[in-house]
Amino acid sequence: DSFLAHATDREAYPAEQPILLTTGEGDPNAAQIRFLVDGAVPADLSGYERAVFLFDGHDAAQLEGARGHWKTMKEAGHTVTYWQQTPDRRWERKA
Repeated sequence: DSFLAHATDREAYPAEQPILLTTGEGDPNAAQIRFLVDGAVPADLSGYERAVFLFDGHDAAQLEGARGHWKTMKEAGHTVTYWQQTPDRRWERKA
């Protein structure tokens, strides 16, 4: 087991947090990577080196939403890849 230091944007000093949990649009800690869950898509991803959309591939609605995000990101000129977790809990690139 390991621990990754983190905090929410409601706690003191959000700009100093290596991992910041937020539901907001801002980027107070100047993150290079943004992880998005539950279909969240911020208005602007241009300040990030990478955006990671996490979804349940067994849920039809989430899968449809992820496909929509894929198409939007690809049409916007971003490099997109798709990774799927294998039964032995490893990640395999699918596209």
